[in-house]
Amino acid sequence: MTKGTDVHAADSHEMIRVHGARVNNLKDVSVEIPKRRLTVFTGVSGSGKSSLVFGTIAAESQRLINETYSAFVQGFMPTLARPEVDVLDGLTTAIIVDQQRLGADPRSTVGTATDANAMLRILFSRLAAPHLGPPSAYAFNVASVRASGAIKVDKGARRAEKVTFSRTGGMCPRCEGRGAVTDIDLTQLYDDSKSLREGALTIPGYSVDGWYGRIYTGCGFFDPDKPIAKFTKRELHDLLHREPTKIKVEGINLTYEGLIPKIQKSFLAKDVDSLQPHVRAFVERAVTFTVCPECAGTRLSEGARTSKIDGVSIADACAMQITDLAEWVRGLDDPSVAPLLTALGHSLDSFVEIGLGYLSLDRPSGTLSGGEAQRVKMIRHLGSSLTDVTYVFDEPTTGLHPHDIQRMNGLLLRLRDKGNTVLVVEHKPETIAIADHVVDLGPGAGTGGGAVCFEGTVEGLRASDTVTGRHLDDRASLKKNVREATGALEIRGADANNLRGVDVDIPLGVLVAVTGVAGSGKSSLVHGSVPEGEGVVSVDQGAIRGSRRSNPATYTGLLDPIRKAFAKANGVKPALFSANSEGACPTCNGVGVVYTDLAMMAGVATTCEECEGRRFQASVLEYRLGGRDISEVLAMPVSEAEAFFAEGEARLLAAHRILTRLSDVGLGYLTLGQPLTTLSGGERQRLKLATHMGEKGGVYVLDEPTAGLHLADVEQLLGLLDRLVDSGKSVIVVEHHQAVMAHADWIIDLGPGAGHDGGRIVFEGTPAELVADGSTLTGRHLAEYVGA
Repeated sequence: MTKGTDVHAADSHEMIRVHGARVNNLKDVSVEIPKRRLTVFTGVSGSGKSSLVFGTIAAESQRLINETYSAFVQGFMPTLARPEVDVLDGLTTAIIVDQQRLGADPRSTVGTATDANAMLRILFSRLAAPHLGPPSAYAFNVASVRASGAIKVDKGARRAEKVTFSRTGGMCPRCEGRGAVTDIDLTQLYDDSKSLREGALTIPGYSVDGWYGRIYTGCGFFDPDKPIAKFTKRELHDLLHREPTKIKVEGINLTYEGLIPKIQKSFLAKDVDSLQPHVRAFVERAVTFTVCPECAGTRLSEGARTSKIDGVSIADACAMQITDLAEWVRGLDDPSVAPLLTALGHSLDSFVEIGLGYLSLDRPSGTLSGGEAQRVKMIRHLGSSLTDVTYVFDEPTTGLHPHDIQRMNGLLLRLRDKGNTVLVVEHKPETIAIADHVVDLGPGAGTGGGAVCFEGTVEGLRASDTVTGRHLDDRASLKKNVREATGALEIRGADANNLRGVDVDIPLGVLVAVTGVAGSGKSSLVHGSVPEGEGVVSVDQGAIRGSRRSNPATYTGLLDPIRKAFAKANGVKPALFSANSEGACPTCNGVGVVYTDLAMMAGVATTCEECEGRRFQASVLEYRLGGRDISEVLAMPVSEAEAFFAEGEARLLAAHRILTRLSDVGLGYLTLGQPLTTLSGGERQRLKLATHMGEKGGVYVLDEPTAGLHLADVEQLLGLLDRLVDSGKSVIVVEHHQAVMAHADWIIDLGPGAGHDGGRIVFEGTPAELVADGSTLTGRHLAEYVGA
């Protein structure tokens, strides 16, 4: 290459070019994103940020990577359809760091989700005394096995030699590495006064006519017409505990298994929270989980618990707070494992640096919040040697105190400086401020969005007249007058998780903000101590359980009055107006799309040709209400439907009431038929809030309601919280957003740090008093925010 300005052809690909993107609500969007820079995507909720970043750029990158694997491997991977876009150029490998909760497997912990546990096991297998064996001897998900058999050896003449095989695992034999044992209440499994044919089994899915019911009545091990109370010991054992046995029922070869092992495999091997609501209710009713008496909840075998380094077992190490564990590892000095100690130290320091030093490695990964799960995933990538990768983050500041956001910003910049392209979907002005490049989508949400309003620098965004540009420097001011409490909710001696015997009176009849750094004990105080009783409505950001058939109309109960109104107006039955019932299009079964499995290639989802994606039979669409058919009603955004059901022939008070609540929580742009699986965490929480607002609750407990909210929508949310308080309700909000703190009537600040450095109340009072006090982290950040 000659000197001067000549650029090598290989260095000319400096942009990710997107032309004509039409995924979801995107309207032929074209953008050019610089590589090896930090680009932040902004815009109101529902403006199309995720559709562009996750649905187009990241999805195509993942699809192209998957196609490099063999057809056999692809068969085990999620099949991704090609996004609707004309040109996608300059893509690099995308690593998606989203807020999906980590696997809820009962044996998954923070340590197993990162490399920390694997390194600790190697460390103990080298240094611990008494010496147990290889690293697997300290692993709670590896069982100890002994086996013997014969092996043919060909040494001139073939002969069999006896061989024994043994593997030492660290799994506790009693609880199988789960840390808890289950006790099943038999009275919840069956009604012993009835026979099997009379429907004695009360387990979900085990009805007499169902598949399992037919297996148990036709297995031949007991008389299906005899009440269970009259079963012999042998028959009862066969019903409850029989080992898997091959049988023939109705001419079909099957495997029969007793009820208890069957329940343990089908219900208890999964995380309880991931079960369908009716199955979860059954498990909570029939099963009690108690700490394993043999391993005391450590999940480990006796050998693994008694093999120690300097008096510390691997169970003790995993139970330590990570900041303490990092200190302990630094104190070990053994030249034979020096590189391992350095690597383990780096890994643990990453936890501390990312603001997760308050966790312990034995914390079940299913109990982490969305923001914590995202930061745990980040740890894997911080030490990675990969460069020229595209990292895609979904609101990485969710669940972070303003103090921790500065750290997160540093980490994003570090990833960029290693030569990676970093794409971030974000609402917080502190993170938007560090962007090299900003893409602002909008101008509105849903059908009113999907266009690029601004592309350029942060300064350019500030000067632009877009919604984000106008609100970027918004700062709420402290309230002049705060409301007076009408009573108090007394909490005495709260000691859940890291709380230290906290005594506090939470004022009622006002807006209370519970603040503090991540891990200081806010959720433990609010969710662990505010009684889930009469009149308390708790709204979190947990996933809404439902399939891709579920939508806002079915979830909020809005579809019921609409179906009845259609049925009454047309003199037919309501079931016709449900896409999950009689009215469903027979070709796609009411889903609206047909999934075609192409075996060797990625499967394709195509719009159903029969109903053109409307999900209903053609005959159902002839029935109208107020001039619209049912599919047109489900395609309406909430704001349009609210006007439609307010007057005229379609006037429907029950539907209008629910729609008004959805508008109040800022979901006016959602269409009634949008699948729930496509909603973000913040949208899910606001949908739950809308459903609960109709309840007779007196105390509302909200967990970070501003998550996923654009700066412009925060005002609307504050207005809604004010209306709730003014109508006589008490609202308790766990929150990091300074606008909510400034707007509160009373603040309870926990800290001073996280984990065992927190768990105490460091301040109680009005926002103005908190700013004046200035001794706490929250107070200092709030003072900076309001310009005090």
